[in-house]
Amino acid sequence: MLEAINLKKTFGDYDALKGLDLTVNPGDIYCLLGANGAGKTTTINLFLNFINPTSGTARVCGIDVMADPLETKKLLAYIPEQVMLYGNLSALENLRYFAQLGGHDYTEAEYKGFLTRCGLQNEAVTQRVSQFSKGMRQKVGVSIALAKQAKALLLDEPTSGLDPKASNEFSELLIQLKNDGASILMATHDLFRAKQTGTRIGIMREGRMMQELGTEDVSHADIERIYLEHMHGDASRHAA
Repeated sequence: MLEAINLKKTFGDYDALKGLDLTVNPGDIYCLLGANGAGKTTTINLFLNFINPTSGTARVCGIDVMADPLETKKLLAYIPEQVMLYGNLSALENLRYFAQLGGHDYTEAEYKGFLTRCGLQNEAVTQRVSQFSKGMRQKVGVSIALAKQAKALLLDEPTSGLDPKASNEFSELLIQLKNDGASILMATHDLFRAKQTGTRIGIMREGRMMQELGTEDVSHADIERIYLEHMHGDASRHAA
């Protein structure tokens, strides 16, 4: 569903991404771990065609992002750390607007169904988004992905700043989407959520993929130990 092939990105003299190879299959929640500057957000921005690669290829459903950016954007949903919505519109109005922008339209009952499926309370559906907490805004973001019928979701620190309850609710939403066959690529600093929610973990450092792990094969303690070893540079014996 999502594929990076020897993907490189240079900003002036700075190599932000150094030959990344990555595959995210349907039903995967792939969590990218790494310190700031590791290349996680750059990777997501390349899939979204927000920036162009220096070399290499990013594909969505087999389509080259550079060759057909409009088509690949139709297949994607993006949920950043701060979901940008129109504060003077209600959750329902935001959802309708973004769904129609993506070429989809539904009945009012169906729109409300998307929002309630994502855990938004009935009384909040018609409230202005300016009154919403960050967790509520994230739920609207996921409902937009559902209404858009996105095949793949790209998430950049989506649980940052959420309280434990809201973070857990968001993780449960991602698992539902995974079970429906969506491909999810998530950049995060949250090792606990990566283990709890993810199916695979990729540890990045200085623009390189250092190691990939299956979450069923490692414990929370293993992930923390391996991650810290890579961050400290003592990682050659773990290299994939």
